[in-house]
Amino acid sequence: MAYPGNPAPRLTDGAGSTLPLLAYLAIATVLMVADLRGGFAAKARVHLSTLAEPVWWLASAPGRLSDSAGEFFSSRSDLQQENDRLHRELQVNASRLHRLLAVAEENQRLRELLGGTRGYRLSAQLAGIIDVDLDPSRQRIVLDAGANDGVQVGQAMIDAGGVLGQVIEVTPRHSTALLLTDPEHAVPVQVARTGLRAIAYGTGRTDMLRLPSIPQSGDIRVGDRLVTSGIGGRFPAGFPVGVVEIVEPDETQLFVVAEARPSARLDRGVEVLLVSNTTTGLDAGPPLPPPPAPVEEQASTQTDAGAATEAGPATVPPREPGE
Repeated sequence: MAYPGNPAPRLTDGAGSTLPLLAYLAIATVLMVADLRGGFAAKARVHLSTLAEPVWWLASAPGRLSDSAGEFFSSRSDLQQENDRLHRELQVNASRLHRLLAVAEENQRLRELLGGTRGYRLSAQLAGIIDVDLDPSRQRIVLDAGANDGVQVGQAMIDAGGVLGQVIEVTPRHSTALLLTDPEHAVPVQVARTGLRAIAYGTGRTDMLRLPSIPQSGDIRVGDRLVTSGIGGRFPAGFPVGVVEIVEPDETQLFVVAEARPSARLDRGVEVLLVSNTTTGLDAGPPLPPPPAPVEEQASTQTDAGAATEAGPATVPPREPGE
């Protein structure tokens, strides 16, 4: 029953509100089917992203500018620090170069003062090892070269690492050499870092040399390299002998005892090199000029050496094996 002023609902009113919804659903269904079969939505997204790229670039511009500014100032600071460091290194290297030049000039003046080193050379000869004796009380090797090959008693023996020992006995075809670590062997050495001179004695062990009676004031440290000093004339100067591994006071607390590891490979190797200092004959050039007066003692020594060379090979008295 209808009341006055309240009209009854009509069918067209409900249908009119539902038709747009059905139209949207139909359109959505058509679009989904078309996208599934044709993939046009993906293409549309690509084109839309291309159109939106300038907007994204503008939006990210402040961040990029901030990062670029920070990187610029950071790089500038790093370059300034590196420039300062290289400038300091350049100054240090320049000072070292000046010092080396001064040392070179001083070395040249000393050579001129002493009359130079012309007339002296180092002879070397290769020999093979045919027998090895590494007993703690007797450490020797036998070589396949003898007097027929020019080997002489007293020649120093080295390998790729350093000093091995010296020849103590020669036969026509073979020779016997005393190793550096034999208890009866001793070699004058010098600390390469400070120039301190000492005597390195064999201990019967292939891995250790002993340097006793070093003064407390002697500057020797663990890691110092030991080289031959050339004193005595048996071992040419400058060959490696060992590296200091232990430095400790002796029993009296008055001196220092050092122990060093030999540089030479005493327990391996099949060949050695025999070296010795020799003087050239008359073919090497005119006699050495006499040095100035302040070094008269050195001049007399060199004159005697030159006279001995001109007269022929001098007879050298035999030395003990540990000399």
